[in-house]
Amino acid sequence: MQQNDRVLPKWNGECLTDVVPGLLGPQPSLLFGDEIRDAKATVLLVIDGLGWHQLRERPNIAPTLTGLTGQPITTVAPSTTGAALTSLATGAAPGEHGVVGYRIAVDNEILNVLSWRTENGDARRRVVPEDFQRIPPFLGADPLVVQNKGFRTSGFTRAHLAGCRQQGSTTFPTLPVEVVAAVRSGERFVYAYYDGIDKIAHEYGFGDHYDAELAAVDQLVAGLLATLPDQTALVVTADHGLVECRDGEVALTKSVEPAVRGQSGEARFRWLHTHTGASVDVVAEIGQHHGEQVWVSSLEQVLDERWLGSHVSETARRRLGDVAVVAKGGWTVADPGEQNSFPLLGRHGSLTPDEMLVPLLSVRL
Repeated sequence: MQQNDRVLPKWNGECLTDVVPGLLGPQPSLLFGDEIRDAKATVLLVIDGLGWHQLRERPNIAPTLTGLTGQPITTVAPSTTGAALTSLATGAAPGEHGVVGYRIAVDNEILNVLSWRTENGDARRRVVPEDFQRIPPFLGADPLVVQNKGFRTSGFTRAHLAGCRQQGSTTFPTLPVEVVAAVRSGERFVYAYYDGIDKIAHEYGFGDHYDAELAAVDQLVAGLLATLPDQTALVVTADHGLVECRDGEVALTKSVEPAVRGQSGEARFRWLHTHTGASVDVVAEIGQHHGEQVWVSSLEQVLDERWLGSHVSETARRRLGDVAVVAKGGWTVADPGEQNSFPLLGRHGSLTPDEMLVPLLSVRL
C-alpha cells in the first residue's frame, strides 16, 4: 500500500472506536478474546503517535512491543489527537461526539481543541468542554486516568474524559510507577496516556530522536510487564501514526479564494468553509490544480462515504466545512490562520496508511 492510497476508518469492528467497548462492553469482542476480557485488572496504555507501520519497521528498537500479540486497526478521520482520543474513550465516531478535528469552527471562531483556545484566548468559559462533547467516556465506568499532571484541568481533558478520576504523573519514568501502584491498590481498569513520541516526531521526524523515544517507550512497556500483578491484561494502542512532511506546502490556487470564507482543520486535513453554492466549483478547481498533492471532497461526499461514522449529528455537522482538502504523500496544505512555534516535520491528520493504521497489542500476565 502506497502513501497515495486512501484508508478510511473500519467501522465494522476493527477501529479505535471498538477498543473500549471490546474491553468493557457486555458483548463478545472481535478484538479481544476471553483471556483479555476476563482479566482481574486491565491497563489500557495509549502511546500518542505510535503508528503501526512505524512500529513494525523498528523491531530492533522496540523488541518488547513488536513481540506482543497484535494487529493493525484504523484510527478515525481525521487522524488527529482530539478526534481520535475522544473516539477511543467514548467508543463513538467523530460524527457522533463532535470533536471533529484539531481546529474546529465554533460560533464564528476557530477552537484549538488541545489548548482549548481561540484567537480571543482561553475559551473554557465561552465553550464549556463538558457541553461540547456529552458522550460519557468508558461506557459510564469510572476508571483511573494516569497522564501528565499538566493535562488534568485542560479543556480537552474535561471534554473527552469528563468525570474520570485523575492520577497525574510528574515525569515519564513515574507514569508506570503510578499505573502499577493503581493496579496493586485494586483498580480494575486503568487508562494511561503518554505523548512523547508524537512530540518528538513533530519536531524531528523519524531519526535518532524518534528512535530514542521509541526505545524508551519500549522499556516502559517491558517494565510494566515485569511489575504488573498476575492476571492483569495490558493493552497498548495509539491515536494515530505519522508521516514526514518533506514534499512541501500546498498553497491552494488563487482561483478559489473568492469562494472561501475561512478554513479550519490542520495542515494534513483542511476544511474550507465556502460561500453558499460555491463548493462544487471549489472541488473542481482544487482537483484540477492540486490532484497530485491532495484528495479533495465535498462535505456531501465525506458524509456519503462515512468518513466520520455512519451518523453525523447536526451539532457535529455545523462544525465541519464545505470542502475537505486532505494531503497525500508528504504534503501539507497552507492556512495563513494557523501558526506554530516551530516548523513541524512529523505530521498527521490525513488518510494515508502511515497515519490511519495503529497497533492494537495485548497480553495477559
